[in-house]
Amino acid sequence: MTSPFSLEGRAVLVTGGNQGLGKAFAFGLAEAGARVAIVGRSAERNASVVADAADAGHEFLPVTADITDDAQVERTVAEVLAWTGGRLDVLVNNAGTCYHNEAFAVTDEEWQNVWDLNVRALWKMSIAVGGHMRETGSGSIVNIGSMSGIIVNRPQWQPAYNASKAAVHQLTKSLAVEWATYGIRVNAVAPGYVKTEMAPVDRPDFQRYWIEDAPQQRFALPEEIAPSVVFLASDAASFITGSVLVADGGYTAV
Repeated sequence: MTSPFSLEGRAVLVTGGNQGLGKAFAFGLAEAGARVAIVGRSAERNASVVADAADAGHEFLPVTADITDDAQVERTVAEVLAWTGGRLDVLVNNAGTCYHNEAFAVTDEEWQNVWDLNVRALWKMSIAVGGHMRETGSGSIVNIGSMSGIIVNRPQWQPAYNASKAAVHQLTKSLAVEWATYGIRVNAVAPGYVKTEMAPVDRPDFQRYWIEDAPQQRFALPEEIAPSVVFLASDAASFITGSVLVADGGYTAV
């Protein structure tokens, strides 16, 4: 009997899949049986992840592209479809960026960079891949939101990022409702503090707020968040759409 968590034969695209959470998601999905393509701006980091995947027995397709550019979004999807033989079953919208800066000091460039990647690129990629899924009558989109779309982080200030992730959560719900008739499920995962290149969880000045305020009294590793993405991508979540799955060690519960 086939496990409902299996992604055997499915084709998956992970944005920002060449480091941190994105890399963990790509490996988790591959271990569930999926064929995985990753897209990132750095050809060097893409190649490194592909080599690591090969060592683990997986074949990844690397696409070097800047998905804040519409033409490169279209090229990315076309390359993935050509590689998979015309199928793309799962999209994981993971690419994102963040600046720690108080509101009065946030520059227009910082604000624009955050929204271009965290929201607009996610939107454009969802439209491009969603159009294919609509034609095939099925698909799962998993957006990577954040607990920052639910609470206000301390002691660092990051208003642009927080607002962008709240937008991701609401966009997730909007697309889920609109696209349910096409057989497309759209959900989000909202991680708490995870040890990645983007989150300096080891900084002593953050310990009081980032770690001690969490009921589990710790941060997560990327590999702990990946199973949530696999779950939402799989048939095990066939009756789940429009949900934001919070994986934060209880942070937002208190």
